[in-house]
Amino acid sequence: MVYTDKDKLAATTIRMMAIDAVQAANSGHPGLPLGAADMALVLWTRFLKQDPGQPTWPDRDRFVLSAGHGSALLYSLLHLTGYPLPLEEVKNFRQWGSLTPGHPEYDPEVGVETTTGPLGQGFANAVGMALAERILAAKFNQEKYPIVDHYTYVIASDGDLMEGVSHEAASLAGHLGLNKLIVLYDDNHISIDGPTDLSYSENAPGRFASYGWHVQSVDGHDMQAIETAIEAAKNETERPSLIACRTHIGLGSPGQDTSKVHGSPLGEDGVKQTKEYYGWDPDVQFHVPEQVTAYFDEFKQNGARFREDWERMVIRYHEAYPDLGLEWDRYVKGELNPEWKDKLPDFIDEKPLATRSASGKVLNVIASFLPTLVGGSADLTPSNNTRPTDAKDINQGDYSGRYIRFGVREHGMGSIMNGLALHGMRPYGGTFLIFSDYLRPTIRLAAMMGLPVMYVFTHDSIGLGEDGPTHQPVEHLTSLRAIPNLLVIRPADGNETSTAWKVALNRNDGPIALVLTRQGLPQFCPVDNGLEQGAYILKEAGDGNPEAVILATGSEVSIAMEAADQLSVEGKNVRVVSMPSWELFDAQSKNYKDSVLTPGVPRLVIEAGVSLAWGRYLDQNRDVVIGVDRFGASAPYETIYEHYGLTSNRVVEQVKKLIGK
Repeated sequence: MVYTDKDKLAATTIRMMAIDAVQAANSGHPGLPLGAADMALVLWTRFLKQDPGQPTWPDRDRFVLSAGHGSALLYSLLHLTGYPLPLEEVKNFRQWGSLTPGHPEYDPEVGVETTTGPLGQGFANAVGMALAERILAAKFNQEKYPIVDHYTYVIASDGDLMEGVSHEAASLAGHLGLNKLIVLYDDNHISIDGPTDLSYSENAPGRFASYGWHVQSVDGHDMQAIETAIEAAKNETERPSLIACRTHIGLGSPGQDTSKVHGSPLGEDGVKQTKEYYGWDPDVQFHVPEQVTAYFDEFKQNGARFREDWERMVIRYHEAYPDLGLEWDRYVKGELNPEWKDKLPDFIDEKPLATRSASGKVLNVIASFLPTLVGGSADLTPSNNTRPTDAKDINQGDYSGRYIRFGVREHGMGSIMNGLALHGMRPYGGTFLIFSDYLRPTIRLAAMMGLPVMYVFTHDSIGLGEDGPTHQPVEHLTSLRAIPNLLVIRPADGNETSTAWKVALNRNDGPIALVLTRQGLPQFCPVDNGLEQGAYILKEAGDGNPEAVILATGSEVSIAMEAADQLSVEGKNVRVVSMPSWELFDAQSKNYKDSVLTPGVPRLVIEAGVSLAWGRYLDQNRDVVIGVDRFGASAPYETIYEHYGLTSNRVVEQVKKLIGK
């Protein structure tokens, strides 16, 4: 297609709107919008299959601005192409309550597909989105009915490609052959510190080629070359694509090709000079020429046609394949087949069992009833018990399975799971709790976006034993509990684990961390336990008027029960409360919380983790925490528990001191 002055004018309009927004806010990043406008225009007007009038229709192409600092580019595109993002919102860039924050935040109703800003995250999210497209296509598409058939496009920066998470995700994307993933690399050779060669001398295209990607390099300001490259990428059927677009950051501005233009407004003189470079009236802000409005109207009209044609096909699909049509409707609505709830196993007659093993048994039973449940492990499948017996692995060219071999890539796994969830899947991923640190940034973003991602964290404490302190988490429960909107559950036995999965799958507005043991635990919680309330009375004092309350989570609940039995023999009335989830408990009414903890009654906590935050439930002048405020040790776990004082005898001793008897 021939590019004309009309195309150049449209690209200039994008640039001018972006620098006006940054200047009005006196804050932001003008360099990327000025440099990347040409590639963005070609992608959005020649290739992107979206309908601004219906931003969330299921078979739209996904666009991710992984270089989220250049958000003024995205907001300009969304406004000009007709998304429900009024000009006033662009003018209110980075202001309180606006739809145009400094870095894009998940808002699909206005066309923002994922929260970006932490570099590399959008790139890796896009790998998850592209994987979801392939899985859904394998599940639902039938001959003559390709109801899942779209691309995931990314604009990424030098910074995105430097971050480790992009390496992990790119490696897996190449291994899986995600051919409908196309990344435009804004190769401008500049980062905040200055030229990228201060710290970055690798051959990035060569690196991606080694990952198994289809790689091209073009002039990022030659619209025809960009179009030709995207066409070639779309014609690639076995590999994801990277198009390295050599651009000039801050093109046309006084700071072109320098770090000065990366993250600071141009200033009034800089804006004036830049507008003069492009032949734009320097005294006019947020101007959209009439011919540009008409230019982008064509994009809106084409998008509506794409969507309407697809909707007519889906109607015919339902008639031809009613059962698949029902499952499709559930997927679109984010609903799960309700049959799984009746299949949850109980563990009443089980022998001592690690909660990781109980989790595996639950997953093994319910997975077949949940077609959008996909998951895997960061190379710890046998340890995490995350692979159902009849699960089929996802492989290049065959995406009909639902088990993902993530490899030793915890950070990439977390971000890819976010991408899967953004696409409507219900993803889970397993690793040791200690390695939650490696995917913490993605957990935080899942919580910000309210994504129902499930983390299966096993080997949850010093109970890991001989592998020693490098693998024994002590601060991690508190660290995870500190993340807003993350639901952390540490079940005490098999029945609590079964209920924990029930809670996790019923949650739609945020991520869930299941924290599970390596060591076997006795089974003593009832099937109808109170885990859904976060904490409940597991063992009541003899007359219902406790002299003390013992609070415990996970593997320490059994220690609390042993101690309570010893105290009962000695005539002490002690209540045991299992408290698998702070977040669930804090959401209960005051009356319920008081009925469990009984204000004024002395309390003792036992948990194999740091004691730091337990004060929220305790009188710090009176109550006691038995915790682990040091690193672990390499020894059999029974020995470590004994040396660290996590024993029933220690609990008995401390409770007696509490009640003064």
